[in-house]
Amino acid sequence: MSVFPKISLRPEVENYLKEAFMNTEIVMALGKQEAERKFETLLKHLSHPPSFTTVRVNTHLASVQHVKNLLLDELQKQFNGLSLPILQHPDLQDILLIPVIGPRKNIKKQQSEAIVGAQCGNAVLRGAHVYAPGIVSASKFMKAGDVISVYSDIKGKCKKGAREFDGTKVFLGNGISELSRKEIFNGLPELKGMGIRMTEPVYLSPSFDNVLPRYLFLQNLPSALVTHVLNPQPGEKILDLCAAPGGKTTHIAALMHDQGEVIALDKIFSKVEKIKQNALLLGLNSIRAFCFDGTKAVKLDMVEDTEGEPPFLPESFDRILLDAPCSGMGQRPNMACTWSLKELASYQPLQRKLFTAAVQLLKPEGVLVYSTCTITLAENEEQVAWALTKFPCLQLQPQEPQIGGEGMRGAGLSCEQLKQLQRFDPSAVPLPDTDMDSLREARREDMLHLANKDSIGFFIAKFVKCKST
Repeated sequence: MSVFPKISLRPEVENYLKEAFMNTEIVMALGKQEAERKFETLLKHLSHPPSFTTVRVNTHLASVQHVKNLLLDELQKQFNGLSLPILQHPDLQDILLIPVIGPRKNIKKQQSEAIVGAQCGNAVLRGAHVYAPGIVSASKFMKAGDVISVYSDIKGKCKKGAREFDGTKVFLGNGISELSRKEIFNGLPELKGMGIRMTEPVYLSPSFDNVLPRYLFLQNLPSALVTHVLNPQPGEKILDLCAAPGGKTTHIAALMHDQGEVIALDKIFSKVEKIKQNALLLGLNSIRAFCFDGTKAVKLDMVEDTEGEPPFLPESFDRILLDAPCSGMGQRPNMACTWSLKELASYQPLQRKLFTAAVQLLKPEGVLVYSTCTITLAENEEQVAWALTKFPCLQLQPQEPQIGGEGMRGAGLSCEQLKQLQRFDPSAVPLPDTDMDSLREARREDMLHLANKDSIGFFIAKFVKCKST
């Protein structure tokens, strides 16, 4: 059920996306009316959260069953004895799925209000509490302990410290203020702690703030699937070319039983430090993270030996994951995107530079997996069509497990090639209306089907390199 307006986009961006989703190939296959309906449904679904929270168990340190039992206890505490089911994914054994309750329609709006930034609002819809830096505005007399209605300023128009706001705002639920208005906006160095503890969110999801941090990694379902598609093996040398924040890097190391070498690159120093922290926390020793630009990761002169540090010699890696920087248009919930068409189009050339480096660094018979968390044709299927033309040594491969739908028409790929891709389309199933009664009556297979289909927008392609470049 749709409770929020569709994602707000600049007209030029919405028209660009509409053209891609109503291209000649799609319209011929579905008809104009159905293609348009699917596109409008997609825009609506992007502003709502997926229907399951997905966590990955760090199997390097604990069994899935042990962590599941600990998590059941934690959820009982968080939800005051409410018993939510936790499902183990049948095809991704290290993944646990927790249903999201909502939308909850009978929450009474309070007179006292707080406005939060759009990013903070998105996090609230996925189970987070409100931290002080995310609060943009609060009612004049708000005190610690007050019950507050929380709204998201989806267009970023509210002035910091405003006492009231009449612009576009979306109701996220109620919470209890941990701080007074004066404490939040007193001009002292920015507060970092909890600002509002959410007690009645429109979508009820567990909070994972410091919950079993050594055993769990919060990850969207397709993001966890990518590493299984890569299928790393113990003893291999593997490159995660754009690795931050390290969810997939640590997953690779765990699936290899921490045996072998996992090289993680990212060009932002603070993000590389985060990867190292995550590896340490999860007890993984096979990961080496470097602050380095992936487009320059190939060593062009063979003379100087960098002793295992980037840049690397061509054909150095058994498997490479390129989870490419992208427009992120598949992320959910996302109620507004302020990007221009120029910004949206800037990712395709960067992705091609990274892809070229990945092909050069991959050993013959090595595996390359390309993924994005976006819905655009230009960053997904068009990149596959380009790669297959540009690099005759690459062959598209079927993926295992196959959970997403096939690729989108419009890039000139054959039906057979589209079937070898995985595209997660947020418009694939209607938005659910989930409460405790419907959960009690739900069949396990129906819940798993919903978890597989109602996810973020995502794309995966798998290639094998046939001969030396």
